[in-house]
Amino acid sequence: MDKFGLPQARRRLVLAASRGFRVAIPAHRKPIEWYEAIAHLIPMMSDSQLLPKQQQALEKFLAGNAPTPLLIERVGGRKLPKYKPGSHSANTILRCLRRAAPTHFTDHKGCNRSKFADIWLPDGTVKSLSIQGAAILQGFPSWYEFPNETATAGSIIGYSVPPSFATQLFISAQSKLFGVTV
Repeated sequence: MDKFGLPQARRRLVLAASRGFRVAIPAHRKPIEWYEAIAHLIPMMSDSQLLPKQQQALEKFLAGNAPTPLLIERVGGRKLPKYKPGSHSANTILRCLRRAAPTHFTDHKGCNRSKFADIWLPDGTVKSLSIQGAAILQGFPSWYEFPNETATAGSIIGYSVPPSFATQLFISAQSKLFGVTV
């Protein structure tokens, strides 16, 4: 999805079928860095602390790289947590599929999380990725209002097709159907 101007590294299969005309996938756009997409929200996010495995990943990253904002997933069951420097796209944010689970997100390895990720800043500040930040990384516009219940908001974010991509695809199909260019 980062090829379509979204701050996420999600692979998707898009099937477009038509009868009598060709529907094209929208043209590639410049990828957006996750940090660039949500930097304005970070000061308002809740403070957090890195888990031991996140701290180990941070130390390993800093041993070979200059300090930069990192999005560090809260993943277990792996040897090293996944982190993304601020200049990269974020990983996919999914909704937990089990109704009985008290958590709100499922990471790309199938692990349930009440918090998807933490943000580490070079000054040592650690913030918990907010619903609004997760939504922007999923392609929602910043003005979109979510329900107050985190589980419901997580479902909307995790089950969605990025709205900006859907818009691009619709405009592309509309231009082919009606000769309209927007």
